[in-house]
Amino acid sequence: MRFPVLSPQEAASLFHNGDNVGLSGFTAPGAPKVVPTAIAEMAERLHAEGKEFKINIFSGASTSDRCDGVLARANAIGMRTPYQNLPDLRKRINAHDCHYFDLHLSELAQKFRYGFYGELDFAIIEVSDIKDDGTVVVGMGVGNVPTYAKYAKKIIIELNEKLHHALFGLHDIYLPLDPPNRDVIPIFHPNDRIGSPVLKLDPDKIVGVVMSDSFDGVKAFSNPDEVTNKIGANVCDFLIGEMRAGRIPSSFLPIQSGVGNVANAVLYGLADAKEIPPFAMYTEVIQDAVIDLMKKGRCKFGSTSSLTVSNEVEQDVIDNIEFFKEKVVIRPVEISNNPEVIRRLGVIAMNTALEADIFGNVNSTHVTGTRMMNGIGGSGDFARNAYISIFSCPSITKEGKISNIVPMVSHMDHSEHSVDIIVTDQGIADLRGKDPIQRAKEIINNCAHPMYRELLTDYLNMGGPTGGQTPHTLRASLAFHTEFLQSGDMRNVDLSKY
Repeated sequence: MRFPVLSPQEAASLFHNGDNVGLSGFTAPGAPKVVPTAIAEMAERLHAEGKEFKINIFSGASTSDRCDGVLARANAIGMRTPYQNLPDLRKRINAHDCHYFDLHLSELAQKFRYGFYGELDFAIIEVSDIKDDGTVVVGMGVGNVPTYAKYAKKIIIELNEKLHHALFGLHDIYLPLDPPNRDVIPIFHPNDRIGSPVLKLDPDKIVGVVMSDSFDGVKAFSNPDEVTNKIGANVCDFLIGEMRAGRIPSSFLPIQSGVGNVANAVLYGLADAKEIPPFAMYTEVIQDAVIDLMKKGRCKFGSTSSLTVSNEVEQDVIDNIEFFKEKVVIRPVEISNNPEVIRRLGVIAMNTALEADIFGNVNSTHVTGTRMMNGIGGSGDFARNAYISIFSCPSITKEGKISNIVPMVSHMDHSEHSVDIIVTDQGIADLRGKDPIQRAKEIINNCAHPMYRELLTDYLNMGGPTGGQTPHTLRASLAFHTEFLQSGDMRNVDLSKY
């Protein structure tokens, strides 16, 4: 091999306080696995000596405990974007030990190229193969690596021997031109390939190769429970109803699904919804459930930015790679989440919410309006451009102490203008063509848990006939959240005090 082989510690020694670092991958797949740990260990030593050391991290989405987790525990992250999902980093962000700016996932690469965020000192890129001319086959997630590779001053390669050089042909690496020279992104079907199966790096930038040997470590999702099964069934019932009514073509349309147990349950529901024909996905993440659907013939093809699958399923994909090369393409996130393509293909978007209010606004990111959970991710990319935009969540959590249907969301990520359908375990609210009061009645009657319907109706009625088009009573609009912070149970709210 042309390039020097470095230990993780030797690679870590190249980094300096304040460096801007771009990471390969999208969620845990494709993210670096050994160099970040060595950087964290170096940071702890430097901190013990009274020296400052933090790096600024640009990624594709979240990473893993071996990356965001170890660095957060070492307090070695100065700035982080565009998405994260680990408790230790979340604590740093909410304590202002780490600057974090949330961003639609499709936007980061192009905004970086526009020069909005400064220069990139390093890119750390996981690959499954590397040639002497700098040509690489990346790992199970692409994210923003084409942009980071192009703009980084120096590149460190993590060569993952666990992948057995098996992934050639799985990727579609495409970097659009920037305005005013951007052209059409020529994807007209989810399985269209428009780029290269490899990423070509400038070999003069590669300062060394670090060896690794492990899968991505994605935890398998919990088996669907009664609540998530109901949500999944309700989503499937809605889609079947739309097909019967002729509002979705009988050949069906590509779907996008967010990440998590609710999203997984929806996908498993599609496996049994035989009235829905075999379908394609145009999405940002493919989970275990989709791999199962592919093997059963229910999912014909999946375009994604990451195979976010458990270790067992990752091994299955590698063992049957020729089958999956015909079923999967992994793209940069600015292509998997591209608004132009989403709208052209007519993607049905299915995302999860922390809470929704009675007028159809959705909070995806902040607990009680102040504490960052994960970030907006790609939900806005899809919701704002979808053929139909669906948001789902349980009607209650914490055994009923929290209603996820509230008078006013405590933080708004998706306004009523981006939300067509809300689904909970209680039912379906179709918000299309309805004014605010009609939407409120639809959501209260169909999606709110029975224990909260009267309270929510009382709030709606507080506005009265002169309450305006959207009859919020501002003095009481966050009463549910205030009550939860005070007593720990939204059911105790007394609207008569307002």
